[in-house]
Amino acid sequence: MRNPIIIATLLSLTACVSGNSPAPEKEGPGSIITGRAEQGVKLSDLMGLNAQNNGTGLPINALLWRASLDIMSTIPLDDVDTFGGTIVTEWYQLDKTSDERIKMTAFVLDRELRADGIRVVVYVQKRIGNSWRDSGIDSEMGKQIEDLILTRAREIRTSGYIETTN
Repeated sequence: MRNPIIIATLLSLTACVSGNSPAPEKEGPGSIITGRAEQGVKLSDLMGLNAQNNGTGLPINALLWRASLDIMSTIPLDDVDTFGGTIVTEWYQLDKTSDERIKMTAFVLDRELRADGIRVVVYVQKRIGNSWRDSGIDSEMGKQIEDLILTRAREIRTSGYIETTN
């Protein structure tokens, strides 16, 4: 009973394949599987980085991004995502004898240089015994870092120099 079903399935699958398939296009490197030239959508098209800005633009404000890197890099960086507009630092003790450490995350939120285009979250942990425990977010320090980044972005804009091209 099972063999006729398997044979019928195999016959129907082989009937779908025709011997007159078109020859692979020779325009450039193609798919290993199909042998056809590359088709589809490029990542740069999806991100809006097309010929209008010659692919040199960022999906975030370049001044805020550069300023965020300048300010946040005073602490060792853990993760940097240009297209997502996030910078994450490693855990850092401000004073080696302190029982408190911080980790910062900066979010560049806009393409415009505005005060609400940057958000910084400062996570705080306290040492209890030999382990670290989360103790919340320091919103005041976050605001201070945001102000430093905005000030740095204005300095970069005033100087007329920014390195954002590849």
